[in-house]
Order: sequence, then structure tokens, then C-alpha cells
Amino acid sequence: MIGFSAVIPLLPLTARALGASVAEAASVVAVMGLGGLVGALPGGALADRFGEKRAIIGACLMDAACLMGAFFAPTVPLLMLAAFGAGVSGAVFGLARQGYLTVAVPFEFRARSLSTLGGVFRMGSFVGPLMGAAVVSVWDIKAAYLAATVTSIAAALITLGLPELPSDKAVSAAEGASVTTWSILRRHARVFLTVGLGAAALNLVRTARDGLLPLWSDAAGLHPAETSLIYAASSGVDMLLFYVGGSLMDRFGRRWVALPAMVIMGISYALLPLTHSFFAIMAVGMGLGLGNGISSGVVMTLGSDQAPRVGLSRFLAGWRLTAGLGQAAGPLLVTAIAATAPLMAASLAVAAAAWLGGGWLWYWAKPRDGDVRDGVQSTLDG
Repeated sequence: MIGFSAVIPLLPLTARALGASVAEAASVVAVMGLGGLVGALPGGALADRFGEKRAIIGACLMDAACLMGAFFAPTVPLLMLAAFGAGVSGAVFGLARQGYLTVAVPFEFRARSLSTLGGVFRMGSFVGPLMGAAVVSVWDIKAAYLAATVTSIAAALITLGLPELPSDKAVSAAEGASVTTWSILRRHARVFLTVGLGAAALNLVRTARDGLLPLWSDAAGLHPAETSLIYAASSGVDMLLFYVGGSLMDRFGRRWVALPAMVIMGISYALLPLTHSFFAIMAVGMGLGLGNGISSGVVMTLGSDQAPRVGLSRFLAGWRLTAGLGQAAGPLLVTAIAATAPLMAASLAVAAAAWLGGGWLWYWAKPRDGDVRDGVQSTLDG
């Protein structure tokens, strides 16, 4: 994640250096996000067929190849192709690592392990741009792609040291062969349309921060450096609280983190239109960081709880796609509303989405007898 996050802010600048317009440069990052959505379902099939460990290694090597492609790309279309491939490899990597932890970690520690995974993601996202800035300041923009290639290869080598997951002797060859991505999606459609929709709402509320905080700070007349400090403070709070949320989920249940997080973020978005100074906006940003931080890993945990014993990776691929649609919708919602109404309306709309989504998750994510342990955990207990 350090390497991945190092190159994300540099992709538009690289495109501009290759002669792209501002709109074309912005679309390079969007293409990477599209690759993440497109790669979800095939990534689940690959992890299901070859195993999570091999899928992680393959995704790391594919990412390294795409980063080298971005380093050598002579034109904007080839840079976009490399960014799309990096998005696909990121989707496979995310699915495989979640699937690995779902099987490897006992159920009573699942939320803490997945929240820690989310926390590691945040740490990488924090350190990555700093590494990128250091490399670019000493050499040039393209040198950051070489540094990120090294981190991807290092991740592949580290993964080689992971123990192999135990084979599930309870699953017959015929049973495993009969599972397809489509059959898993059809069989668990109700889960995707209920709990999955709530997870998508949570991701929508989270990602809306990336657009609303900078735009509101600019509308309030703050200097870009002040805006960066506000976002850094919000991200800092976010990064420090991941284990707290996981511990609460393991002790009291998933709903007792999902709902408070959505309520806190909803209140923060509702208060944002009332703020006009640096410290007031920072306070709201830290409130968003609080809600985002304690909910670290909750989307992955809910997905792992609902995952079936057979076709686990394919289910998680469908889960990632469902939740990813919400993640993509957050910035789009802010953009669409801001284009036709005051920015205040966008903030209040996201606040409403947070409260409605929190209530939806409270209802649908309630524990039901047999829901969790009918899946992977029953195999581990056996």
C-alpha cells in the first residue's frame, strides 16, 4: 500500500507531462478505480481456483509489471492502460488478503484482524505519498514508479513466507467444481441487497469526505496549506482508531460500531455548513476521522461473516463489487449535487445518507442464529 499510494497522486501529473489535458489527466485516476471494480469478480475466481496465497503473490507481481509499464509509457493511453491494470491487481490483492485472514484467523478475533488490515491500509496510504514526495524531490516523477515497483516485489517475497491455508476436507471435489461466480451471486443475492447495500452506503459516506472537506475549505476562503492540514488531522484521527473499532466489534457485535460510526459522520456532515473558520472546519474533519476510524474493517468483517464455506473468494468478490459501487458513488454524488445546488445541499444529503444507511445496517446486520458459523468458521471448529 505504500507503493500503491505513492503513485496515485503522481498519475495525473505524469499524464500532464505526456501532454494530457486537465480532464484527461483526472481520468487516469478514474481508470484505476474502474480497474478495481472490473477486477473484483475475476479476482475472486482466481483466488478460489489457485488459493489466496498464490493470488496475493500474482497480484503483487502484476502490480509491479503495471508500474513498470507506467514508468516506460510514452503516451497517455498506455499510461491509462497501466493504471487500469494496477487497479485490477489491487482488487485481486484486496480480495485475496481478506479471504486469507477470514480462514486463517479464529472467529473471535476476526473483526480485530480485519480492522487491523484496514489500519495497515491507512498507514500505507499515509506513508506512501511521503515516500513519493521524497523520491520525486531527489530524482523525478518517474523514479517514484520504480520505488513502488520495489515495494510490490517486496510484498510478493514477504507473502512467500506465509503459511499455506489448511485444505477443507469437508468440501468434495464435485461440490467445489459446481460453484461458479454466477451461482454464488444468485444464491446470496439477498445478502448483497440487504447487508451489502448498507456496506455500500457506509463506503459512500466515507469517500464523500475526500471531496466535501477540500471544497468547503476552499469555499470558506482557506489557503490550500490550511486545507491540507485539516485533511491531515482528519486522516490522523482515522489512522489511530482502527483497533478500537475492531475490539468493539469482537466484543459487542458489528452493529455497535457500524451505527455509531454512521451517526457520528452524519452529524459531522450536518455541522459542516455551519463552519467558516479553520479550527471549526478542522473540528468537523476530526469528527469525520473519528467515525471513519472506528469503522475501519467493518465492511470486510460483515462480508467475511456472511461468506459461505464453498466459494468464499467468489462471494467476497461480489461483496467487494457491491461495496465498491458505494465507494465510487460518494464523490459522484457530491459532484452531481454541487453542480446543480449549493455545496451545503451536498453535505446535508450525505448526512442523510449516513443516518439512513446506519439504520439500514442496524436492521439487516443483526446477528441471527447460524449466520456466522454456518460458513468458514464451522470448518475451522471441526
